[in-house]
Amino acid sequence: MEVSSSPVVINEHMVIESSFLGREVWVDIYAPAGIRHLASSDLLLINDGQELPVMQFDTILEELYLHRRITPMIIAGIHAGPDRKNEYGTAGIPDYMGRGSKAAAYTAFVLEELIPALSDWYQGHSFKSKSIAGFSLGALSALDILWHHPEEFARAGLFSGSFWWRTKDKTDAGYDENVHRIMHRQVAAGSYYPGLRFFFECGTEDEQEDRNHNGIIDSIDDTQDLMKQLVAKGYRPEEDICYVEIPGGRHDVATWGQVMPAFLQWLK
Repeated sequence: MEVSSSPVVINEHMVIESSFLGREVWVDIYAPAGIRHLASSDLLLINDGQELPVMQFDTILEELYLHRRITPMIIAGIHAGPDRKNEYGTAGIPDYMGRGSKAAAYTAFVLEELIPALSDWYQGHSFKSKSIAGFSLGALSALDILWHHPEEFARAGLFSGSFWWRTKDKTDAGYDENVHRIMHRQVAAGSYYPGLRFFFECGTEDEQEDRNHNGIIDSIDDTQDLMKQLVAKGYRPEEDICYVEIPGGRHDVATWGQVMPAFLQWLK
């Protein structure tokens, strides 16, 4: 174990030997000083946790804690492995190129190895609620995990989500975005789970693609279509769904770091 700390935030590092993924998983744990003296707190898991030091995540947390804008929580940044495009995705449904083939194993790692390891790490500490977040393909993974395990997770933070993930290439004959976008189809076919909340972020310069030529880039189109599916399912705009669009925002860590404080405060 390695530990670095400030007067406000302690950053610890753990390594889990995952039998589901067949590799070591590095996890950075961010928590306020004194968290072990509390009986319970909220838990936030973040896919692509290797990006958090790049956005100076500990500094973001320090500022929020110093001004009492967030309540104490334990945050685990899960480092992606070398097979990220297979571990992230939609469990049981690979995309048209076969990617995401290990997404079910990644879900099992989160539920059966990571969360128990965090419980052991903070002995006697319980989690009042659990949330999961991610960036890009990690956001798709986060939503897929929450959607299929609402008994475990209540909120999702979805930054520049790869919601284009589809079973048929957009250039193939017969491509229908209402049928072949995997996450949209799963939400449409799923049930309403009371209490779930969703935070979406997109940048206006996330990408340049506009497959349906409607003047809106695909990442924004895919995100807004997904929000419409959630509303049709019964989730309330604003109360259950938060959407932040960053003018000039890109598909990068700097943009995600810009909106991270708003997401962490939204979790309250």
